Amino acid sequence: MRHSLEVYRGKTLLYFSDKKWLHPLFELERFLRKSEIDPAELLVKDKIIGRAAALIICHLGIKKVHAQTLSRLAQEALDFHKVAYTYDLLIDAVACKTELLLRDELDPLKGYLLVRERVEASGDASSANG
Repeated sequence: MRHSLEVYRGKTLLYFSDKKWLHPLFELERFLRKSEIDPAELLVKDKIIGRAAALIICHLGIKKVHAQTLSRLAQEALDFHKVAYTYDLLIDAVACKTELLLRDELDPLKGYLLVRERVEASGDASSANG
């Protein structure tokens, strides 16, 4: 992977981002809203997928992901929502407060809203709003 987040339809790279944390997923949400692309047709490749990213991915309707690093909490959410995934490295947890806040959450909307609140509270509302 050249970017922190890459989105493919088949072998065609449709979208990428080099931002950090969960910001690329909020940018992807805006991209998808402006397109007529069915999220279920896409493959999302991400450097790190923890529980928060997994719940946002599920909320967006993505059905296939590849993580360079995947947490077991993310794996649990992806399994629960029947998202196909592959990974290079499986870890117990991502060292992130959001991972801990969502450790018992499996509802994609609740996870998405909690993360969006955290982004907005950090003063970077442009990353969470479309």
